[in-house]
Amino acid sequence: MRPQINTEIAITYLSSRKKQTLIAALGVTFGVSMFIFMQSLMKGTNDYFEQQSFSNTPHIRIYNENKVADTHLMNDFYKDGSVKILDNPKQLQENDGLTNPYGIMDMIGKMPGVVDITPQVTANVFYISGSVQVNGVVNGVNMEEESKMFDVQSNMIAGNLHDVDKINNGILVGKGIADKLSLHVGDNVTVRAATGNSMIMRVVGIFSTTVLQTDISKSYANITQVQNLLGRDRSYVTDIKVNVKDYNNAPSVARDMEKLTGYKAEDWVQANENLKAAFKIRAIILNSVIGVILLVAGFGIYNILNMTIYEKIKEIAILKATGFTGPSVTSIFLQQAIYIGLMGAIIGLLIGFLLTYGASKIYIGAGTLTYLPMSFYIPHYIEAICFALLTTIAAGFFPARKAAKVDPVSIIRG
Repeated sequence: MRPQINTEIAITYLSSRKKQTLIAALGVTFGVSMFIFMQSLMKGTNDYFEQQSFSNTPHIRIYNENKVADTHLMNDFYKDGSVKILDNPKQLQENDGLTNPYGIMDMIGKMPGVVDITPQVTANVFYISGSVQVNGVVNGVNMEEESKMFDVQSNMIAGNLHDVDKINNGILVGKGIADKLSLHVGDNVTVRAATGNSMIMRVVGIFSTTVLQTDISKSYANITQVQNLLGRDRSYVTDIKVNVKDYNNAPSVARDMEKLTGYKAEDWVQANENLKAAFKIRAIILNSVIGVILLVAGFGIYNILNMTIYEKIKEIAILKATGFTGPSVTSIFLQQAIYIGLMGAIIGLLIGFLLTYGASKIYIGAGTLTYLPMSFYIPHYIEAICFALLTTIAAGFFPARKAAKVDPVSIIRG
């Protein structure tokens, strides 16, 4: 049989039941449009929160991790194969700085995929103004490199961040610190380190990340000034922050850096494990809902094709009696399912896009979020078409196989 004959018959059957065909197609349309909308919302919000985490967190942070005493020295000394047990192990007393940090930076800078690298000195401090004091953390940085990695400029609400490097003892404080101590640009604030050393510093700028815990505790100063505050020399560095070209590769690159440097390399996934877990749970929930929608649409197609077979049973018998083979009959009903799926998918793509576009214009106006974050990610549209077609083909297969098994002799005689 010519393939176009099968197609003509399939189209004739669909057009003869326009209402049922439209209902089935609308089921697919709803499933596809919801798939696109939900996936766009999920990816948009995930991307937003990931970018927000990168405003304070590097892709990889290298630091000297506190270690607990183990048995490796005993194993080296007593090479008798016995099991060594260390009773009540304690944390080793080590310098919290990195050994030869700038040499490490040179090595890391030569690794493929590394795009930004900067040293940092972190110090726990008290900010004191009059009789009021606030505890927090001052980060000693090269402000130009820091702003390049984290776009500190976008969070500035007062002052000039580059004055940190230009003005002696300049400090950039979070809005929460400024509010608690009533600080303004040009004011002095006493910064006292845990070592007992103090330094009077001048506020050269105020920033706001909209993350409360950051704004009430964090400040920036020139790396040299923080080294002076701690009474350390210029080689003292507590952290090396690294950004890579593709942040999705950060976990594997971090493992390579650990082997290369011997220090702990914490990637952004480890630093944000709760956030990633929330992303995965949300993805499972949304995909389950979308799967149920498409499954219901598939049942609608299944029922319509079953009814078509029941109503057209004599016509199917005549087709087989006139030479149509089982595969030809299967083709007729599978084509009906595919056409319903295509019709629903195309309309669903358009509606899904319009829903996504409309949602992207919803004003939020909270923190750094102006509009609802939506993603116009092309693979989502391709996935939607594939899922729609797979669902409809699966729904149409069983009725099509049932039609192919019709015995023309028994039907015509009956």
